[in-house]
Amino acid sequence: MAYSLDDKMVIGVSSRALFDMSVENEIFENEGVEAYAAYQIEHENEVLKPGPGFELIKKLLRLNESFRDREPVEVVIMSRNSSDTSIRVFNSIDYYGLKITRAVLASGASLAPYLSAFKTDLFLSAYEDDVQSAIDSGIAAGIICTNGDNEEYINNLNALAEEIRIAFDGDAVVFSDESEQIYQAKGLSAFEENEAIHADTPLSKGPFAKFLIKLSILQKEIGREKCPIRTALVTARSAPAHMRVLRTLRSWNVGVDEVFFLGGMEKKEFLKAFGAHIFFDDQSVHIDKASEAVPSARVPYRRSIKENESNDP
Repeated sequence: MAYSLDDKMVIGVSSRALFDMSVENEIFENEGVEAYAAYQIEHENEVLKPGPGFELIKKLLRLNESFRDREPVEVVIMSRNSSDTSIRVFNSIDYYGLKITRAVLASGASLAPYLSAFKTDLFLSAYEDDVQSAIDSGIAAGIICTNGDNEEYINNLNALAEEIRIAFDGDAVVFSDESEQIYQAKGLSAFEENEAIHADTPLSKGPFAKFLIKLSILQKEIGREKCPIRTALVTARSAPAHMRVLRTLRSWNVGVDEVFFLGGMEKKEFLKAFGAHIFFDDQSVHIDKASEAVPSARVPYRRSIKENESNDP
């Protein structure tokens, strides 16, 4: 019988999200693909340092140890590297003992067609076009931010070695951007009035709703008392716009462990206190600040079919 991913949580991760490849990417950007390839081959026996997504991936893979009869988490390397330049990546995977056995090596081509084939639940990459294509296809995806210090991230998370802490923004991430559009078009007062009127009407699902729901199912399956997964919703909303969020989560039968209604306050210190292994937000202004304290990824807005058609030549 062929191997099936039907009962898995599938995480696609690029080599730049998993490992610190800032030096290598600088060579690629400044000197081109041939210089990059030569450097990778020359240094293929040198282990890459952990990148911004490393701790998250390591701990998600460790979840498999909680199950006797199956391994619910599957991690797939999804990279624009060629087979030749990826040897260093696989050597590093072996060095760190990461149980990653599947990969797509696209040699510069788009990864978008393969995300659905792998039934990907979450895709992390530093390459914006691939992340945008994933979001447009209804797959949770984030552009990993590499502004922070990876070693500092790991040191800060050592105290939470057994836990997996994932934080999400609300509108345009967990929820659709329907209310965000009102805020952008008409301002805060109109947004709050709309949310109060529709407090009993669940918000539509955003790009990360399915992933959050799958995390919640895993938490229940393991048992919340001993489950190492801990989730947080960190939103700029406040009263009176909070009640719609709470009732939406209830309607999805999703329990979020910690919820922060910050009313426009800076998110950075709360994320640091929570100890997020990753934070997903749709706005660069929040991601830029948050990434100074915790690994972070920006979620691009989903392009509509009409927008895609208008951009065609």
